[in-house]
Amino acid sequence: MKVIGINTFLFTSPFTSESIGWLDKFASWGFDSVEIAIENPEDIDAALVNKSLQKNKFRCDTVCGVMMTERDLRGTSDQQQSALKYLKGTMDVMQQIGAKMLVGPLYSSVGRADAVTDEDYKSQWSTVVKHLKELCDYAKLKGLTLAIEPLNRFETDFINTCAQGLKLISDVNKDNLFIHLDTFHMNIEEKDPAAAIRKAGKKLGLLHACGTDRGTPGNDHTDWNKIVKALKDINYDGQLVIESFTKEVKSIARAAAIWRDVEISGEEIAVKGLAFLRSIQNYK
Repeated sequence: MKVIGINTFLFTSPFTSESIGWLDKFASWGFDSVEIAIENPEDIDAALVNKSLQKNKFRCDTVCGVMMTERDLRGTSDQQQSALKYLKGTMDVMQQIGAKMLVGPLYSSVGRADAVTDEDYKSQWSTVVKHLKELCDYAKLKGLTLAIEPLNRFETDFINTCAQGLKLISDVNKDNLFIHLDTFHMNIEEKDPAAAIRKAGKKLGLLHACGTDRGTPGNDHTDWNKIVKALKDINYDGQLVIESFTKEVKSIARAAAIWRDVEISGEEIAVKGLAFLRSIQNYK
């Protein structure tokens, strides 16, 4: 059975004990799993999360890393240490709630996008490689994997394409580091999103499904038939996770530049997006 999940950013930020009721809602809509965006590990009550997951026969396979300005593996010394502390703390929580993969743009703070010299980029690259090696080793001790997400050019200048992400993974050279692709970012940066999926191959750890306007998967101009064919070609057996946004969650709307209602509601994105993904991929 294939697994379709929903990222909590569509409805709440930050995710805290007061957010637990969303897990009941997601399960009632028919999702198989939740991807919790953990902004602060100390906000997560693992016992409450586990109680809800068990009650709903639900799962949390992936956790989305939230790389704020103060968390940057290629930033100042303080930013690097803050990122390492946060990512390790998040992995500690993941172990408590049974999540297996930490995903997202783990290499840098979101929104840091500027032209740098080739020399500076190489220096940043080496620094990120060093830190990701350490984080992969920490993850391995806990039985976890990591997946780095290329973002579009407006959100980062560091990793924009699948090819860049795979190069970073190759340089880190750890078997528990994968790539996390997102249809929204691929629509901007990839010449051919389906070809990027094929290029990722066995290294594809997660696919975020999102409309080209950050709305509902299927209510956009993505050629989803090509996406599906590419996933089948590489025998992808990971999750599809809907990660879309509305302007109702204001902190995320600001970060993702959501200034208008791209859909009627978050519930519509979730429910119609789930139905669409089930229909095109014979999920469940």
